[in-house]
Amino acid sequence: MSPAVECNGLWKAFHERNPIGIKDFFLGRKHVRKYDKYSRVWALQDVSFSVQQGEAFAVVGHNGSGKSTLLSLLLGSIEPDLGTIRLPRRIGSLLELGAGFHPDLTGRENAFLYGSILGMSLRETRERFDSIVEFSELGEAMEHPIRTYSAGMITRLGFSTIIHTPAEVLLIDEVLAVGDAKFKEKCFDRLVQFKEQGGALVIVSHELEQLPQICKSGMCLDQGKVAAIGSINDVLKHYRVLMGMDAELVL
Repeated sequence: MSPAVECNGLWKAFHERNPIGIKDFFLGRKHVRKYDKYSRVWALQDVSFSVQQGEAFAVVGHNGSGKSTLLSLLLGSIEPDLGTIRLPRRIGSLLELGAGFHPDLTGRENAFLYGSILGMSLRETRERFDSIVEFSELGEAMEHPIRTYSAGMITRLGFSTIIHTPAEVLLIDEVLAVGDAKFKEKCFDRLVQFKEQGGALVIVSHELEQLPQICKSGMCLDQGKVAAIGSINDVLKHYRVLMGMDAELVL
């Protein structure tokens, strides 16, 4: 059986350059900024991994390690400079809080808008709408503009819509850290159910204690490179060492 997600030799470069003034243009720069982990040319360097159907794969790393770039590549919003990505047609993603929502539209209207962005037809969204509202627990707030929503309410609407799409792969970023403990547990249970039904998950999170409960494997990125890949416990131990934390806290 072929993997649900397969990435081979991914390279992605930042092409932005610091602007120069007219004096710098003619005379050249006298000072060159020293290299640091945030000023590298390559956002990702030779990253390869695969995720099987029914598997959850964790991606960890410090800020600026390339996690968001990787998720953007998987989503298709940017393309790799080198390497290949194989994915199914239908992908659900929750990468940025409120992405795809219009602040002046109601929760109901945004559910239909977001559903269309995620590839659902109008009929599919109508059939799932009551279930979306029930899962989100937003009730009458669905008739209010989402500019009146809290961050937690936006997360509820976004996750509830995504989890009702007929996606084969879900990309989940740190946004699930927003919200109350009860709803986060509810989301976690739904992700487990999605995985048990044969869906594939790629999860970026700093909540290290929770990842082993859903992920058996993962990858640690460091300055765009794969620092560790394999079993989730080994990956998290490596990440803790990298961050100067106690590796033995990972069970």
